[in-house]
Amino acid sequence: MSYEAIRVEVDEFIGTITLNRPENLNTFNTPLAREFAQALQELEDDQQVRVVVVKGEGKAFCAGIDITELEGKEAVDYYAWVQQMEEMSLIISRMGTPVIASVQDLAVANGIGVVASADLAIAAEGARFGATAVNVGLFCMGPAVPLARNLGRKKALELVLTGDMIDADEAYRIGLINKIVPKDELEAATQKMAAKIAAKSPLAVQMGKKSFYRMEDLDYASAFEMANNHFALLCSTQDAHEGVSAFLNKRSPEWKGR
Repeated sequence: MSYEAIRVEVDEFIGTITLNRPENLNTFNTPLAREFAQALQELEDDQQVRVVVVKGEGKAFCAGIDITELEGKEAVDYYAWVQQMEEMSLIISRMGTPVIASVQDLAVANGIGVVASADLAIAAEGARFGATAVNVGLFCMGPAVPLARNLGRKKALELVLTGDMIDADEAYRIGLINKIVPKDELEAATQKMAAKIAAKSPLAVQMGKKSFYRMEDLDYASAFEMANNHFALLCSTQDAHEGVSAFLNKRSPEWKGR
């Protein structure tokens, strides 16, 4: 489909979603939120796409939700509105396709929510992060969900209660991002990570990611039971046998996706 608030490109096995409201620091308005969710689902359904990269056009990655949409709504309208803003987080958690956030300059409010929701995140030196809604009389309740699962209760609460900004070094230290690179190397580093994952068996990656998210919400013993069932199923696939054969015979695998 055609998009207005985002751009979608597919090159080789990598799909890229670019938040494209640079004049508004890529803040979420209703069209962007709706298109972002649709694009994630479309790329998940595309059998040629093995990894999805999310980035922002212009100076910032994403500066949250466009608060100009706040006025003129009833309570029931606010619920539907914020549900649309946060739909991308739920879709990412259900996707088998890994999602990498590529962050420059600023990721605040719903922007930090995107980073926390993504499976992996790479940030440029100088990038800043914050759950800043509390500073304008609101609260990052949606972003708090993936933040708590990434960072734990104390650190997530510190971010959402204070609204303080943190730099890339602190974001890396607490586990919000995976890597920091020089700003002029951000795109290359993101593509390198995406290509590394795309080279793996897509079936193994997708089954493994879904298993990972499901086991997170289970007790310890149940998580092992589920993981063992999923691994046994994976062992029965052609890709599993091809991967082992290629390793033993010192050749590159030819993935079949089955």
